[in-house]
Amino acid sequence: MGDLIEGMLTLAHLSREEIKYERTDFSAIARTIEHSLREKEPQRRVEVRIQDDLWAHGDPRLLGAVMQNLLGNAWKFSSRQALAKIDIGCVVDAKGTTVFHVKDNGAGFDMAFAHKLFGTFERLHSPGDFVGNGIGLATVKRVIERHGGHVWAESKPGEGASFYFTLRHAYQVPDEK
Repeated sequence: MGDLIEGMLTLAHLSREEIKYERTDFSAIARTIEHSLREKEPQRRVEVRIQDDLWAHGDPRLLGAVMQNLLGNAWKFSSRQALAKIDIGCVVDAKGTTVFHVKDNGAGFDMAFAHKLFGTFERLHSPGDFVGNGIGLATVKRVIERHGGHVWAESKPGEGASFYFTLRHAYQVPDEK
């Protein structure tokens, strides 16, 4: 119950907090989160590929919450794989929009229920299968929308999940080497 209350308070806070726009390095945020996850579960075999130079113009704390939830979910829902694979990156689509992604080879879900994914307290898996409180993806949606973006997912049961999002201000910084 304490985790649920904390999740609700976090969601409410992220919904009202003033956005402080600055250059935000998603690659660095993802690497920090990956390091923390590996420390908690050093026995896990997980291949994580994080694209370099994933930059956005937004609030680092709020966007960090997005990455914490998406990467945390990828880590959690791929936990039953002998070798989990997680990919974090972006592409620029035909319209010139930067589309970020977090993909995994985990449990996946039935797209017939995708409309429930980003709702508060909505869960597509049994609480006995995977722990959680149903707040994470609602938080992701709220933060992305506050940054003028859009979030969506694609999946098949047993074949992993791919989460995508855009932001009003995103760009990829070319390699300066």
